Amino acid sequence: MPDLRSGPAASAARRSRIVLAAGLLAAALALGGCGAASDDSGGDGDKRGLTAEARGKADSAAGEAADTARADGSAKGAAGSAAPKQPKPAATHVIRTATLSVEVRSASRAAASARTVTQNAGGLVAEESTERVDGDRSTSHLVLRVPQDAYDRVLRELSGAGKLLSRTSEAKDVTDQVVDTDSRIATQRSSVARVRALMDRADKLTDVVALEGELSSRQAALESLLAQQASLKDRTSMATVTLDLIEPESPAAASDDDPGFLDALTGGWHAFTTMLRWLAMAVGASAPFLAVAAAALVLWRFAARRRRKAAPPAGG
Repeated sequence: MPDLRSGPAASAARRSRIVLAAGLLAAALALGGCGAASDDSGGDGDKRGLTAEARGKADSAAGEAADTARADGSAKGAAGSAAPKQPKPAATHVIRTATLSVEVRSASRAAASARTVTQNAGGLVAEESTERVDGDRSTSHLVLRVPQDAYDRVLRELSGAGKLLSRTSEAKDVTDQVVDTDSRIATQRSSVARVRALMDRADKLTDVVALEGELSSRQAALESLLAQQASLKDRTSMATVTLDLIEPESPAAASDDDPGFLDALTGGWHAFTTMLRWLAMAVGASAPFLAVAAAALVLWRFAARRRRKAAPPAGG
């Protein structure tokens, strides 16, 4: 086997030997032809000897050519294996959110089931609230955080908890934002390290004070970027599902929508009491005026009676 580490110089030397062997073979064949033409009585033994020598040189040249080809192929294979690998594509970062509205028989039991589904998927309940509507119905509102790989399965299970009223989902690609934030964090960390190195070499108090202010500002910017990075990591690793569980209206409540005799009686009594209330208010508002008018009428009658008594009788 040829030595692959010999390099281009060894390959060139082997090619030179192949060319030289081919030239010698051609010269030997030419001399053999000339000898046969000039001396027809030449021995067959000489011819066979010459032919054997030429065949040996040709076989040797062919062997060297094959070795050279194998060496070149091995060198190309080694060069191909040593070629740098292509970089892997960057991971995709997606924020997934969904909103579900489901009608269930019991909001409390459905909420407990939703909590179990979320916890079994490796998620958590971020928010939960329950309230009573119309005195006999309850609704529950839950905000669930589930891992991205369990997002579709959790949505299917929650949608099948009852009668699905509405469902919306959204996926937002924030890969560029994640990459930009990571790059800015790396740059900001290098900046903070440079300022700290300058502080270590600073001798003057004024320089130290100025560098401390600059370090504080850059450190605050770095912490802000780290907070953004943590928020992006949380929202891209955990999907958010908002679930509203609503109990249906009871048949009695549905039938109460049509008015009947009791509804009419109740409405009439309400109108009657309202009228009495307004009349009482009107009387109360006019009472002071009526009292003044009554007092004036009494005084006028009293004065008129006295005048009649004081007047002489007619014809006296």
